[in-house]
Amino acid sequence: MRHAGPTARKSPQTSTREPVIQEHVASEAEADGPADPEATRRAAGVTESSRANRGWWDRNADEYQIEHGTFLGDDRFVWCPEGLDEVEAELLGPPEDLKGKDVLEIGAGAAQCSRWLTAQGARPVALDLSHRQLQHALRIGSSFPLVCADAAVLPFADGSFDLACSAYGALPFVADPRLVLREVRRVLRPGGRFVFSVTHPLRWAFPDEPGPEGLSVSGSYFDRTPYVEQDDEGRAVYVEHHRTLGDRVRDVVTSGFRLVDLVEPEWPDWNTSEWGGWSPLRGRLIPGTAIFVCERD
Repeated sequence: MRHAGPTARKSPQTSTREPVIQEHVASEAEADGPADPEATRRAAGVTESSRANRGWWDRNADEYQIEHGTFLGDDRFVWCPEGLDEVEAELLGPPEDLKGKDVLEIGAGAAQCSRWLTAQGARPVALDLSHRQLQHALRIGSSFPLVCADAAVLPFADGSFDLACSAYGALPFVADPRLVLREVRRVLRPGGRFVFSVTHPLRWAFPDEPGPEGLSVSGSYFDRTPYVEQDDEGRAVYVEHHRTLGDRVRDVVTSGFRLVDLVEPEWPDWNTSEWGGWSPLRGRLIPGTAIFVCERD
């Protein structure tokens, strides 16, 4: 699971987990970039969003895995900061039914979910836009394929998978989520299921803060202008896109899926962690995650 929400990557949650991985060599573009990009709301298209987010995740994968690795584990399948686990949720189906299934994980990060799927007897493929994130999957260890590719242009043949899943991967960051949804439908076999989690659309009307300041509406829920961090030349270095709940449902249906469930996880008593704007305080009052369970007819 990746971070979600415009400032969720600034989570105060830390661990002593150190990435045992070769030293990252900054690209020329990274070296020239500003230390503190400007946060704004402006238009950002498909190409700009993809390029910006690939660069952001390559630069920040190490920090992300240090901050959130303990919460995510090495081989758990966690859908969201609320801590909803696939062991309990069974959104992909009963664990015993996963054996022998071909599963595509989109936005896999360090491939924790794929590792759990392997333990259930499934045959996962872990895909991510960020090469650096997949290096962390190699660091932890994987017996399944790792693929570095854009979710809007999947490098697989039609009908390659029985299931697909994405825990905060790809969908929050793409300018046109229908491109991803149509690609996922293409690579799924008839009757295949796609389950994905994203920031609950309601959260975009509130400041992305874990404390009381995050409980007052600060903007229009209907403002779909992307959140963009840009360098001093105006180049986007990070982008997130907002879709209303209705937008998400229409995206699913017009892309050829049938929506069979919409899960809004409640904040559990055991979870005392903060993850960016996610916290026990906010989680008990307003939803933070929306999980869409879709099937291809």
